Amino acid sequence: MMDKRAFRTPVGDEGLYILDTASWRTTRPIMDKSTCINCGLCMAYCPVNAVKWAKDTKFFLTYDYCKGCGICAQECPKNAIMMEKEGEDT
Repeated sequence: MMDKRAFRTPVGDEGLYILDTASWRTTRPIMDKSTCINCGLCMAYCPVNAVKWAKDTKFFLTYDYCKGCGICAQECPKNAIMMEKEGEDT
């Protein structure tokens, strides 16, 4: 007998399969706003869309889904993003 659900997801019958990618993070990106030139490369390369943009704050990091891969830091042409060990204070 076929299951009546359209999708098998942890969030219900419809929608995307949401992974808690932040739960395995061991390092996190820290952005130096004084060095950032707002080029957007960090946002373009982030595989989990953890870099956001707002008119008043320009680019900023969110940690809800950031997995700490460091791609944003590698792609930043001005080294405005540094990776820090998770749990350390800046």
